[in-house]
Amino acid sequence: MSLAEGMVEGFKVVFASFDDIILGIATEIGPRILYLGLRGKPGFNLFGVLPGIGRETPEGFWKIYGGHRLWVSPEALPRSYSLDDKPVKVESTDGEIGIYGNPEPENSVRKSIRLRKANGKVEVTHIIENIGRWPIKLSCWALSVMRKGGFAILPIEPCRVDKEGLLPDRRISLWPYTHLTDSRLILSDRYVFVKQDPTIEKPFKIGVKANPTWIAYWVEGYVFVKSFKYEEGEYPDYGCNAEVYTNADMLELETLSPLRYIDPSEVAEHKEVWHIFEVGYVKPEAEDVDRKIARILSI
Repeated sequence: MSLAEGMVEGFKVVFASFDDIILGIATEIGPRILYLGLRGKPGFNLFGVLPGIGRETPEGFWKIYGGHRLWVSPEALPRSYSLDDKPVKVESTDGEIGIYGNPEPENSVRKSIRLRKANGKVEVTHIIENIGRWPIKLSCWALSVMRKGGFAILPIEPCRVDKEGLLPDRRISLWPYTHLTDSRLILSDRYVFVKQDPTIEKPFKIGVKANPTWIAYWVEGYVFVKSFKYEEGEYPDYGCNAEVYTNADMLELETLSPLRYIDPSEVAEHKEVWHIFEVGYVKPEAEDVDRKIARILSI
């Protein structure tokens, strides 16, 4: 697979084509994918890029940069905010692209991302290697910063775990700064919607056990879908495999693997499959999502 050098918001990238999907992979930071677009729509980046936003950490000023990244869950400071501001290795072999991050000796991990074509979609495999001397309990956490002005979709289809309906069958987690009265949150019986509103500064986050196992973001007539497989096991954040965070600058679309103990030199993996569809105007309502998005995914 050929790679073409270019720039995204001042960052050096290499562009790669996966049929109609175009990805821009950062080379001087990461591992990061800073551009997610479509053939025939140059400059239309479904990812958000945030060059200067971040926070102080014991290691220095950590920058979010935007785009797509891989973290270790559960979230913790300073571990989760380890600086990723050094050049990375990007290799293309046998129809696959590997993005190899630098070792994080303080965290005993090294992160990498593999990209492969998958019938008009992109298969994105997230890998965390234990480079330490003892087992580590962790979850792979895949985060995508999205273009402003859209809304996230988290499916929470009821699954009725007992015949009488006496036991709970849906799970939602809330963070200390999350308020259920927030105007960006829309709840329905089968979906949670979270709007990105550039006029609201305060942060908001919600997590769910997604059913079925996909999470999506609609913006400007297009929907980006990340699908994944459910695996048995303990999940972070009170059992979440999908989460959304938003503030005035961005919205993050997040999926997680189960928590596992990873032995030295072993790896944890988490796979997403990325789809992009042109769907026109969609309202954050269950009936509209069923008709224009969920129906496409079931075909």
